[in-house]
Amino acid sequence: MSDQVFIYIALGLYFAAMLLIGYVAFRRTTDHEDYMLGGRNLPPWVAALSAGASDMSGWLVMGLPGAIYLSGLIEAWIAVGLTIGAYLNWLLVAPRLRAYTQVSRNSITVPSFFENRLRDSSRLLRILAGVVILVFFTLYISSGMVAGGVFFESSFNSDYLLGMALVAGVTLLYTLFGGFLGASFTDVVQGLMMVVALIVVPVSAVVAVGGFGEVGAYVQELAPDHMSLLGGTALTGGTVLAIISSLAWGLGYFGQPHIIVRFMALRSPREAKSARRIGMTWMIVSLVGAVFSGFVGIAYMASQGIDLANPETVVLVMSQTLLHPFVAGLVLAAVLAAIMSTISSQLIVCSSALVEDLYKVMRKTPPDGKRMVLLGRIAVLAVAIVAAILALVPDDTILGLVSFAWAGFGAAFGPLILLSLFWRKLTNWGALAGMFVGAAGVFIWDAVWPEMYELLPAFICATIAAVVVSVLTHREGSERQQEILQEFSDTGALLVVNGVGRGARGDRMTP
Repeated sequence: MSDQVFIYIALGLYFAAMLLIGYVAFRRTTDHEDYMLGGRNLPPWVAALSAGASDMSGWLVMGLPGAIYLSGLIEAWIAVGLTIGAYLNWLLVAPRLRAYTQVSRNSITVPSFFENRLRDSSRLLRILAGVVILVFFTLYISSGMVAGGVFFESSFNSDYLLGMALVAGVTLLYTLFGGFLGASFTDVVQGLMMVVALIVVPVSAVVAVGGFGEVGAYVQELAPDHMSLLGGTALTGGTVLAIISSLAWGLGYFGQPHIIVRFMALRSPREAKSARRIGMTWMIVSLVGAVFSGFVGIAYMASQGIDLANPETVVLVMSQTLLHPFVAGLVLAAVLAAIMSTISSQLIVCSSALVEDLYKVMRKTPPDGKRMVLLGRIAVLAVAIVAAILALVPDDTILGLVSFAWAGFGAAFGPLILLSLFWRKLTNWGALAGMFVGAAGVFIWDAVWPEMYELLPAFICATIAAVVVSVLTHREGSERQQEILQEFSDTGALLVVNGVGRGARGDRMTP
């Protein structure tokens, strides 16, 4: 049996497993809330692994190792920033958002939470949030499809478009029918595959090169600057700027709808603590494995005399040359898992934005539950088609596409999530100003000063805009404000009941 046959068998088993999970989820999906949020019944281990897998995408096993391979350990600051951001997201946002979305009229999407939390009768806040989700997630989903095409192109010398279509097609099928549950349970399997692959591949490469000492010797000889977290240079303004830009990735976590929606789907706020422990363990192991893969790849490629045309394929090439074809096929399936897990989660959020936050808002009488589920599936299909069209001719790297979309959500939604949860005086007009400034700031800053990661300045500007406009438009004592204050207190009380908060104010939380 040829090597390629073993690889195809492994990939075939993976695709079949994903479709089977999607079918099981389809049988368990009975209404619109099930399709969009899994009925708020996710166990902590499912929420943790699902959030991690949907977060990381193809950049974890392709983009980040490729950046390390190309530029060295200075790119590892991205992993540091993400780890800090993810921890704070689980610690501060997860339990309170789970409680607040339940208290605030059972909000099942991020835009509906903003509207309900701030009593925005104009509906502008919800509509703008839905539009922001569609714009940036379409770009994000497109990056995943690009990663799928590159994967098949580099792994099998296959046609880019064929690979892209296969990845998009299978992901679309299990997401279309399985909904949120299908995306979440496939994420669990995909997350486990990713972390195993990021342990097996670099360890095998170290053994093949001859040990850690040999790896260090190769890198020292070929690219000594790659061994330094400062890029091998003195601490200059440019180096500091690069490190700050990388660390700023962590700010993006607070505003990623496909991640924080997992917090909303937890069975209770108290389960955020155990989910945090599981999720952070998975994340740290995965990020260390990804960074190590790129670093070891420098030595391995040199020792084997391999000229790597595309740095983002370093893990793919090592797996195919180091491992038994069937095991290599499973590693390749793990790369696909990283890509597909994110696409599926983002398709669900886009579907909710189209149906729950745009279509439903435009109608005077909302459609029944079954029709909403059908419309949700149509929305998933529509977004996938648009993203596929954008991916036909990619004009950026996988990491580049992901970083821009990540910045867009982080700046537009991140400040509002934090202010909504912890500041009573945020108003709907302040939230509108912050969201607009954050989203627009990403585009403007990217064009004006691309050397600085656009997330950080856009996040700061959005926060300032939201606070200033809220102070100017806040009306103490109004009936609407009394309702907002009551929900704020009720959320704190719910957290106390769940053993998370220390008082009805909700501004002090136990770890």
